[in-house]
Amino acid sequence: MADPTLVSMYNMDAMPLRKGHILILVIASAGQFFGGVLAILVGIIAPLIAITHHPELSSWMQGFVFASGLIGIMAGSLFFGRLSDKYGYLFFFRLCPVLITGASLWIFFSYSITVLTVCLLIIGFAIGGAYALDPSYVSEIMPKKWRRTMLGISKATSGLGNILMILVAWYVLHTTAEPAIWNRLFLFLTLLAALTFFARFWFVESPEWLALHGRMAEAEKNVRHFLGQDVYIGELVHKKEQAAQPKISHRDIFARGNIKRVILSGIPWGCEGMGVYGIGIFTPILLLQLRLIPEGEAPFFRVVESLRYTFYINLFVMLGFIIGLTIVRKFNLVLTQTIGFFVCAVGLLITLLGYLHHASPVITLGGFLLFELALNAGPHLTTFELPSRIYTLQERASGEGIASALGKLGAIIATFIIPPLLEIGGGKLVLIVAIGVLVAGGGVTLLTGPRVFRSLPEKME
Repeated sequence: MADPTLVSMYNMDAMPLRKGHILILVIASAGQFFGGVLAILVGIIAPLIAITHHPELSSWMQGFVFASGLIGIMAGSLFFGRLSDKYGYLFFFRLCPVLITGASLWIFFSYSITVLTVCLLIIGFAIGGAYALDPSYVSEIMPKKWRRTMLGISKATSGLGNILMILVAWYVLHTTAEPAIWNRLFLFLTLLAALTFFARFWFVESPEWLALHGRMAEAEKNVRHFLGQDVYIGELVHKKEQAAQPKISHRDIFARGNIKRVILSGIPWGCEGMGVYGIGIFTPILLLQLRLIPEGEAPFFRVVESLRYTFYINLFVMLGFIIGLTIVRKFNLVLTQTIGFFVCAVGLLITLLGYLHHASPVITLGGFLLFELALNAGPHLTTFELPSRIYTLQERASGEGIASALGKLGAIIATFIIPPLLEIGGGKLVLIVAIGVLVAGGGVTLLTGPRVFRSLPEKME
């Protein structure tokens, strides 16, 4: 092990940022990026499938098909998380983009709704694995003062995935004017996943995983591979001792009187799923339903036009992330999440009232933009961070697992129910339900947040 007293050596936890840090951030953020791409893809192909190959699909079947990717994400995060803890991160870290490449390419060769459902499940499964593995590489290598910021930037790349997929889809559909090529849009995902797979050959086994298993010499060697030969291992040296401490099971989390922490970390995360995935995936369809797209044109051209408006909306998604990472995160976490949920609800209320009273499209769309801005500056980031702030080290793995599962469950339910809601009551009913869910998220945060934080040991606050 390198002698940390040497002046020319850098502690990995306190060193300045280097090229290796940036490469890790870019390559290990692919999972979040693919999640953003998939969300937009599903929203785009939904109306195109109805126009072309499968107009017979019931609203409930549409909900199931388009929720299959989220079901895969939920299963993949649990499956890959368990296996990687036992066998290491590197193999599964490379396997995930391979699965995405194969499944997205399969969709390209088929118009079958069964193939689409299975492949969306596989793609989601791989993205879920990336959600479990990618943040580990980012957090363990980054200097301490940059860790939270880099994790936030990594999560924000989902917004970049949204924007790039919208631009690609708009260009392809606008140029070809052919709705039947919806399955070819998946080639964009195929190409990016293949490039990610080859980029990950530069990676080596996770230093943190090696340290947890007592293989310190290999851990330090891999740190130097990533950051340079003048870097020595930092707090990872203590990981084996931390791993030896007794862990708390999911059952213990509920049995130890932690139910308020479970509610605070899980229920708002589930409510946030209505905005990020429910509204996010079906944004093009909602724009059509809310008459924000000029009428009188053929259905396909209205779908293409909806992508232009979706692009503008997703610029506010990125702006929200930037505000959240630079300004909002300095504020009280509970207050930020509470206000964020309520402002999201206000934004959708403005959109709803604008639609009902035939207001100017500027007002109706303005409410939608306010919703996206508040969502991504607030709950989209805070629900991700909150579990790590309220559980002790021994409880953290189980607590974060429960919160993440509840978050994904909320997203699955939101994606599943929106097609039937659109059939029953149109965009108006979707907005009413979404407003109620967002208010519930803010209410739960407001009622349980202060109590939970008051009960925490001082060193955790």
